Amino acid sequence: MFKKRIIVCLDVKDGKTTKGVKFKGNVDIGDPVEMARRYYEQGVDELVFYDITASAERRKIMIDVVARVAEQIFIPFAVGGGIGSVEDMRAVLLAGAEKVSVNSQAVRNPAVIEEGAGLFGSQCVVLGMDVLKDPSMPSGYRVVIDGGRTPTDLDALEWARKAEQLGAGEIVLNSIDADGTQEGYELVVTRMISEAVGIPVVASGGAGRPEHLRDVFAEAKADAALIASMVHYGTYTIPGIKRYLASEGIPVRMDGIPSEA
Repeated sequence: MFKKRIIVCLDVKDGKTTKGVKFKGNVDIGDPVEMARRYYEQGVDELVFYDITASAERRKIMIDVVARVAEQIFIPFAVGGGIGSVEDMRAVLLAGAEKVSVNSQAVRNPAVIEEGAGLFGSQCVVLGMDVLKDPSMPSGYRVVIDGGRTPTDLDALEWARKAEQLGAGEIVLNSIDADGTQEGYELVVTRMISEAVGIPVVASGGAGRPEHLRDVFAEAKADAALIASMVHYGTYTIPGIKRYLASEGIPVRMDGIPSEA
């Protein structure tokens, strides 16, 4: 049985890890390099680094911070923010990332998914999707880009299927409605996308308690879960979350978990 993955998300703005609620009211909470090392030592399965204002500001990602994080960890590491070409992807991979996440720029130029998968392999290309409930869309969810600033005409389900056809190897599905609320993942859209595509789906947005991860794995069929606030603020630890999930019958990797944590 495939193990479910726990992924810590580091949203970075101006070189600092930041956290907001529903993409608003962000405050700085720490140094991404130090935080990445701490989560790696706790036994997290993967890390994701998002330069959250790169696309909206139409600038390149902060490669120097990416390289510094990569030096501290020895687990899969995905990077996103302002990546709009295979040259951008190559720079991120050379800086030490194993995966590149395309989001806003892929909406503007879907061919970047196909080009990236052709050059680097589908396993390196992750589609990031920020979605918002919208009953006017066929699936009930609209794709929003530029860090929640720009609504698109894309239906979430349609875009997920198209991205898979273009060669994306994974989808990180982030619910703007749930983001930062710590009230639980958006299970409806997560299950919808998980059942519609044949590539891994990572649930994102809303985790506040270990029970939320159990639910998104068991009920919404997510392959992995992104967490942020619940560990950034010290409410829970990676070992504690994994032990809880294992006790609930959710298959997770326990190797590398410190015994005393």
